[in-house]
Amino acid sequence: MKIIINILIGLVALLHLYFLWFEMFAWTTRGRKIFRQFPAELFEPTKTLAANQGLYNGFLAAGLIWSFFITDPEWQVYIPVFFLSCVLIAGIFGAFTAHIKIFFVQGFPALIALLLILLMHI
Repeated sequence: MKIIINILIGLVALLHLYFLWFEMFAWTTRGRKIFRQFPAELFEPTKTLAANQGLYNGFLAAGLIWSFFITDPEWQVYIPVFFLSCVLIAGIFGAFTAHIKIFFVQGFPALIALLLILLMHI
């Protein structure tokens, strides 16, 4: 089960690295193709807002990647649980405020990883 958990943590971290790249470096180019319902004239003025959001996604990815290098058994659980919980909350918030798809792309993998970690440590 540890391998499956690590794969899920890695997947969530990779997703957030993609979000970092997308929001910090491709917002005004690729963003127009992904967020077609967003008015095209707003991409440039919201570029710094998106970059800020991308930076936060990078912090989430860094925390999840950091969890692979922790040697203390207790902190090997605490750190991914914290960062996966942050991702899950962001996914739930995004589902309510933007689009339900955000939960399934962002929150659901984090939820599955969290549940498996908790099941493994009960």
